[in-house]
Amino acid sequence: MRVLRLAVSRAGLPLKSQVPSIPAPMSRLNADIALFFAAAVWGVAFVFQKSAMDHIGPLAFIAARGLVAALALAPLAVREHRQVAATAGMGFWVIAICGGCAFFIAAWLQQAGLRTATVTNTGFLTALYVVITPFIAWGWSGKVPNPIVWPAVLLSALGTWLLGGGTLSAFSAGDQLVALSAVFWAIHVVVTGRASPFGRPIAFTAVQFAVVAVLAVLGAALLETTTLEGLAGAAIDIAYVGLLSSALTFTILTVALQHTPPSEAAVIVSMETVFAALAAYLVLGERLAAIGWAGAGLILLATLLLQIGTALGLRWRWGGAVTPPER
Repeated sequence: MRVLRLAVSRAGLPLKSQVPSIPAPMSRLNADIALFFAAAVWGVAFVFQKSAMDHIGPLAFIAARGLVAALALAPLAVREHRQVAATAGMGFWVIAICGGCAFFIAAWLQQAGLRTATVTNTGFLTALYVVITPFIAWGWSGKVPNPIVWPAVLLSALGTWLLGGGTLSAFSAGDQLVALSAVFWAIHVVVTGRASPFGRPIAFTAVQFAVVAVLAVLGAALLETTTLEGLAGAAIDIAYVGLLSSALTFTILTVALQHTPPSEAAVIVSMETVFAALAAYLVLGERLAAIGWAGAGLILLATLLLQIGTALGLRWRWGGAVTPPER
């Protein structure tokens, strides 16, 4: 996931009213098409993330993608700073750094898991963060999740069991790391919700990726052996995830959210898991048994149930902000 999830990366879905004005005439249909494209880019990114593991370690890859994304977003962050009248206070920097730390841990677990986990399993197991997010928000703010969460939890639990072939023991160590990463992607979503009131979504994401890059560089220096040859071998993977899956798609989100409701956008970007499975099928030749596809379908259904609940006004609130699950 990128998460870039964040994203967001899975970088977060800022509220329309909090997104700086970017001149970009666009109809609601075109905005939805752009978001659909972003979901496809995110889904295919899992293939590049796995490919990179043939050349470099997880931390080196995260460091490189974080650096590329931060540098690509820096000019947009400067432009955003000129458009926002208020000065970014210490609170903004604290939240941005916390977001970067959460993203780093989630990305590390996910990337390490991809060494042995399939791209298909990674896509659907990462999607569990959508179901976990309301509970992280509950612990953060004390706000009880909407009742719609409970059937989603049951569906996702059953889906995970079926994805493993009817037994959790079938999951590899990589699968388990990816599933654990979903917890930290959920934490990242909640932190991103706290950043929304500052009205600096691009700066938040740029700082976040800079933090990710610094932490990953330190980790790679201590735990991995990285060569220039390895980095060259992973250059295409790094460029795709750092530029397309991070910087470009976040810019698309920033523009598209001015023309389509956040709840509608959340439903569209949930298709990321479907694109991940399709890319794994076409490019890597990955196959799931019928029981596995049934489990994947239930996980997707659980995430859509929560997304549609949001679209109907059943929203999660913390700190006065409403933040749809990030992609």
